[in-house]
Order: sequence, then C-alpha cells, then structure tokens
Amino acid sequence: MSRSLNKVQLIGNLGRDPEIRTTANGSKVATLSIATGRRWNNQAGEQQEKTEWHRVILWNNKGSGLADVAEQYLKKGDRVYIEGRIDYRTWEDREGKTRYSTEIVGRELLMLSGRGGGVEAETAPAGVAAGSPAPGSESFKDFPEALDEEDDDLPF
Repeated sequence: MSRSLNKVQLIGNLGRDPEIRTTANGSKVATLSIATGRRWNNQAGEQQEKTEWHRVILWNNKGSGLADVAEQYLKKGDRVYIEGRIDYRTWEDREGKTRYSTEIVGRELLMLSGRGGGVEAETAPAGVAAGSPAPGSESFKDFPEALDEEDDDLPF
C-alpha cells in the first residue's frame, strides 16, 4: 500500500472570536473562522483579490490544550499559523437534509499577532499547547518570507 498525506498549513486572520463548546463527554472544542487571501493581476493588468474562509477545529485531547489556548488568547483579527488535516463530514439536519462540512482539524497553533498588534511570532505558554515549539526553536522571525503574502486588506 502506498503512503498518503493529508496536511494543511494556513497563515491567516481570525474573522471572529473563537467559538468554544464542550462535548457530551466533557471535551472542549474551539471553532475558528480563518481568512486567507491572495492577489494577482489578470490578463488586462488589473489587480484581482480573493479571500478564502476556512473552518478550523481545535480539540483538547491527548494532552493537547489547543481549545483552551484559543479560548484564552485568541480574538477576532488575530493572525495565526495553523497546521492540521482536512476532514470532510456528512450529517442529516433536523429536516432530514444531508449536510456537508469541510473542516481543518488543527494539531498545531502559533499566535503571530503580538500584544501590540504587530506581526511577531508568539507561541502558547510552555506546556499548554501540543505542537508548540520548544524555547529557542525556529520561529517565523527566522523566516520572514513566510509572512510575505499580500493579504493585508482583509475585512477586519
């Protein structure tokens, strides 16, 4: 059997505050709405722009406190790096209609908005978020070209 890969990496801004809920078995889950954007010039030389919205799910499981971190530290407009996998769900609503959802299940979160609102790498407090870089590890400050996307005109 050949190997496969389901991996997503996003850098974007939160479109609203995280939505926090608790499942029936007591697990906390955070839902984020993250905007990414891109710009390009069409054949006529006119600048075009497109914003994509992504639904990201962060769980508190297997020692990970990502939902707690989102609840405590994230707010609308914050710039974040998310790494995870794409998940497709199907369910029936109350009227019996089949509904579909595409989500990114996050397993790593880096907060890129500094407290002063500038773009600077920031991670969750040590030991709180699974997947957080260890102190002294590489950050986006070490690779500024990773933040060069031109998506500064997002609507928030």
